[in-house]
Amino acid sequence: MLSVEKQLEIIKRGVVEIVPEDELIAKLERSVKTGEPLHIKLGLDPTAPDIHLGHTVVLQKIRQFQDLGHRTTIILGDFTARIGDPTGKSETRKQLTEEQVMENAKTYERQIFKVLDPGKTTLTFNSKWLAPLTFTQVIELAAKYTVARMLERDDFAKRFKEGLPISVHEFFYPLMQGYDSVALRADIELGGTDQKFNLLMGRTLQREYGQEPQVAIMMPIIEGTDGVQKMSKSLGNYIGIDESPGEMYGKTMSIPDDLMLRYFELLTAVPLDEIKEIAEGLQSDTLHPRDVKMRLAREIVTIYHGKDAALQAEEEFKRVFQQHDLPEDIPTFEVPEDFWEDGLVWLPRILQQSGMCASTSEARRLIQQGAVRVDGERVNDPNLKIKPAPGMVIKAGKRKFIRIG
Repeated sequence: MLSVEKQLEIIKRGVVEIVPEDELIAKLERSVKTGEPLHIKLGLDPTAPDIHLGHTVVLQKIRQFQDLGHRTTIILGDFTARIGDPTGKSETRKQLTEEQVMENAKTYERQIFKVLDPGKTTLTFNSKWLAPLTFTQVIELAAKYTVARMLERDDFAKRFKEGLPISVHEFFYPLMQGYDSVALRADIELGGTDQKFNLLMGRTLQREYGQEPQVAIMMPIIEGTDGVQKMSKSLGNYIGIDESPGEMYGKTMSIPDDLMLRYFELLTAVPLDEIKEIAEGLQSDTLHPRDVKMRLAREIVTIYHGKDAALQAEEEFKRVFQQHDLPEDIPTFEVPEDFWEDGLVWLPRILQQSGMCASTSEARRLIQQGAVRVDGERVNDPNLKIKPAPGMVIKAGKRKFIRIG
């Protein structure tokens, strides 16, 4: 094992808060002395089917712990996901069915190993210990925390003050997440800054059950490609780790320049000293922001698709966006017969049905913003009807193309 000082240097990269740091140092010292790895815990609720780069901020930190020789348990919260984490929510979340959760969990299992080392990762479901709890045991668990302390949570406090409903079952979410730490006897739990209340609940419950409390390590919530709001699939500002190399590369190139260094630190393994040199180069104008962003895009695509795919994506990006050529491999879309009306087809419907937009409303917005071209000509009428012909190329946004078949 590396020395405590070296491990601490690696662990603290990008971290917002460690509660408490002195206990982390003590745990590391004991681990180095005894040769026993620490037990690192991360809980993931499979409430959505895909993982994006925002999720990988914590996953990358877990991988660093693995590389340092510590053992990791990833909890796929099949039980907690049925309730839904109330963190940051202004209303009670819709409960998912067991079938929905397990379908999402299959995707999570496949995607997390694009970051984590399968040989150093234990996957488990928290229904393993939560489902067998008797009602008596649930009451005993609930008795270890007060309603007053639950209402210290910002989201609960705000809803209570505004007279918005808080279902009793929502109080059980942090208790169940905390009980996960008891069941695993976790040394360290990781999460985003929005998870602080839940992570500290684990410390509280471990003390109540006579265990040494875990250390809570909180990572930042990264902004999406818009540079403003947190990365979210629902907001459309995400970069999915299962997306194609070209899509991933292109989306990375679209982020604001002032996000580049943050992405380097939180989403890549580029050494901090090198990131500092990049920052100095940008400041002194000896490095061009475009070249730095291309390096960032290469680094990110390489992690999930390999070096060759990253270089190919870069060449394609240069050809399409710097030389204004069309991509080599444009998907073909056959316009269904029932789309036609009086010899024309409503353009937003083509954009939606071809997968270029999630809905016709999104398609209409893109057209109004001037982000849609038909055979190279910009269109801006959201009610436009066109006469699709074989070979016609439609472009939406900066990276999406279809060719009419």
